[in-house]
Amino acid sequence: MQITTSKRLEGIGEYYFSQKLREIEELNKQGKDIINLGIGSPDLPPHPDVVKVLQEESSKPNTHAYQSYKGSPVLRNAIADWYSKWYQVTLDPNTEILPLIGSKEGIMHICMTYLNEGDEALIPNPGYPTYSSAVKLAGGKAVPYELTEANNWGPDFEALEKTDLSKVKLLWVNYPHMPTGQLPTKDLFIKIVAFAKKHNILVCHDNPYSFILNEKPESLLSVAGAKEVVIELNSLSKSQNMAGWRVGMLCGAKERIDEIIRFKSNMDSGMFLPVQLAAAKALGLDKDWYNSINAIYAKRREKVFELLTLLNCEFSKTQVGLFVWARIPAKYKTGYELSDEVLYNANVFITPGGIFGNAGDGYIRVSLCGSVEKFEDAIKRISN
Repeated sequence: MQITTSKRLEGIGEYYFSQKLREIEELNKQGKDIINLGIGSPDLPPHPDVVKVLQEESSKPNTHAYQSYKGSPVLRNAIADWYSKWYQVTLDPNTEILPLIGSKEGIMHICMTYLNEGDEALIPNPGYPTYSSAVKLAGGKAVPYELTEANNWGPDFEALEKTDLSKVKLLWVNYPHMPTGQLPTKDLFIKIVAFAKKHNILVCHDNPYSFILNEKPESLLSVAGAKEVVIELNSLSKSQNMAGWRVGMLCGAKERIDEIIRFKSNMDSGMFLPVQLAAAKALGLDKDWYNSINAIYAKRREKVFELLTLLNCEFSKTQVGLFVWARIPAKYKTGYELSDEVLYNANVFITPGGIFGNAGDGYIRVSLCGSVEKFEDAIKRISN
């Protein structure tokens, strides 16, 4: 029997890392012992108190039922307090916050809520590949806008103004930017909001990296009047070392939350309550928590700088986030070429920048999710 897939899957390939992990698994079966420096999955545990809450709440007999589609009030209040303390943004926990089973889920919810066949969404190039695939799966058209090193990896608003924006409904932005680690400026945030208001475009700001190696976390919602045109995704995956727990959030005006929950409520039945209560505990951690994990990442980043210098790559030491982005030497045509050379000759996997869009072809990205010893081992292998 032959079963055909839906048209919505046309042009949607398997996620790059899904494919590459299978290849790495095969190489490991051959005895290669690949050092994977590609994926940003935190290897450090959450705070012990967070795990304790999960354990205690999970043991109670009354915490295993279906939960509210809008999440526990305890978690929503914790998110509101977190935004107020760290971002100086005031959110109504009852109407302006929607907990998510991971922020990647939220990307799909947003696209399915707002995009019709033929609608367009502006996608950063380079940028997170899921933006583009979610737009396409929802029936929309992903329109890349190029980010360049010369423009500090910010949108070229003059160039965008010269394009046909009549079908554009969404603008995806992500600062601190992944994969380049570029921090936002207040001026950039103001320009994004002004552009969206001028063209009646909904801005979707993906903000999971603001606490990693960054002393001043910022939210696009902090711009005056931003709630009129901005919704923001955030996550505990990176900032709280809870990637596998799948806890994220969507923040914005009540109208946007109400619209998105119409789709979301038909897709899931809420998050396990003990996970929500543990997440609330994680959001209440003080600055010592962030300082402790950033001290570890800072030491690792120094080793990554050493590794990239060995590869004759160029990079900025001011970038933040969970990765280091670097320009490849001129002798390589693309980051794929350098990535494959290091993988097959030194048994070290580094992400080619081209997976984030063709504007990343001349770059590679190294994850900080590994011990200092792991990076030292990778350096030794590449040196030999």
